[in-house]
Amino acid sequence: MDPKNIERVYKMSFAGVYPHYITKVERKGRTVEELHEVIFWLTGYNEKQFKQHLEKKTNLETFFAEAPQLNPNAVKITGVICGDRIENIEDDLIRKVRYMDKLVDELAKGKSMEKILRK
Repeated sequence: MDPKNIERVYKMSFAGVYPHYITKVERKGRTVEELHEVIFWLTGYNEKQFKQHLEKKTNLETFFAEAPQLNPNAVKITGVICGDRIENIEDDLIRKVRYMDKLVDELAKGKSMEKILRK
């Protein structure tokens, strides 16, 4: 990934990306509650903490840096997203963002929550 694009991702507001996630999953018949379950599973956030980040328009770097705990099973999220194989992404933040993108994609594609949450 181009260093300029990496820098841009670091500065992106999570509140700016979040509505796109909602649109994507709702268009495919999934719910905001399911989206939250996936995001909370990955990051360890609860509803209150999550809403604070949305209100503060936290950038992605801070959103992931302040995450209570990245789920240990996140390493089981593999495959290709945006042309990159997730398990080969070296930049820690970009890999975490791609984890979230992949989970949202799986939710939108109708996978069961059990499979999405790597149970």
